[in-house]
Amino acid sequence: MRYMNLLMLCLFWGGVSASAADTDSSTAAPSADETAIRAAIDSYKTAFDKGDAKAVAAHWTPTGEFVTPGGETLTGQDALVKSFTEYFKATPNVKIELDSVGIQFLSPGVAIEEGVARVMSPDKEPDVTEYAAVHVKTPAGWKLDSVKETEVIVPQSHYEQLKPLEWMIGTWVDAGDDATIETICRWTKNKNFITRSFKVHIEDRVEMEGTQIIGWDPDKQTIRSWLFDSEGGFGVGMWSQKENQWTIRTLQVLANGEKASGINIMTKVDDDTFKFRSLGREVDGILLPGIDEITVVRQQ
Repeated sequence: MRYMNLLMLCLFWGGVSASAADTDSSTAAPSADETAIRAAIDSYKTAFDKGDAKAVAAHWTPTGEFVTPGGETLTGQDALVKSFTEYFKATPNVKIELDSVGIQFLSPGVAIEEGVARVMSPDKEPDVTEYAAVHVKTPAGWKLDSVKETEVIVPQSHYEQLKPLEWMIGTWVDAGDDATIETICRWTKNKNFITRSFKVHIEDRVEMEGTQIIGWDPDKQTIRSWLFDSEGGFGVGMWSQKENQWTIRTLQVLANGEKASGINIMTKVDDDTFKFRSLGREVDGILLPGIDEITVVRQQ
């Protein structure tokens, strides 16, 4: 009976299974030229944060070129000094942060720097751009020969709407006498969806598995889920919250074409424990027994 309850739990609830492996990587010590380029980058940031237009422009070669995010091309240090002077006057106290900075050498005297620039002004949202810079080795040291910035399109995120479910992220186990359900819950990129994949283990074999995707429906203004199981069934769920309890109303099509529905209730006990039960379950209009409350714990 416990085994059947576990199977019905999977059919009417769904879970997550995915594994992530951490890989260790080691990097060689930077060369003297890379160290010099990174020192020039730090010097550029210092000049920018001080609002010193001449010092910023001095990091370019005399014929250096800068393509702004708006598509304007500035050539030569005089044009750069003029542009940065106007910019610092219009946006005082501006600061810059550089992320994901990577340096690749094309030859002993030419290197490409790529990264993300975040320009911050008081009381304003940061301006974020991606950039590619060509450094050349000159008698005066490494200088910028060209820089091109492009605006970063920030993808829309529904993280705030899904944040109340963030506690589910991780691995969960419901172990019975003859079967075990393991689920792994994780965010997708940009945190627009939560994926939950489950596996039912009986002794040394996997009896059933499936995947549930949880997301925000901007049209219905509610959280929805989509479930697909290895038996060939699929379904949808509508989620609602009251304090620490979630109610999921489900509609499913089973592998044999029968239609099922039910109401699942998840109650968060703490960050490592929640309880699950199911009631009002029907298959093609036939009422089925409910699933008694089950305690599910996080696997540390």
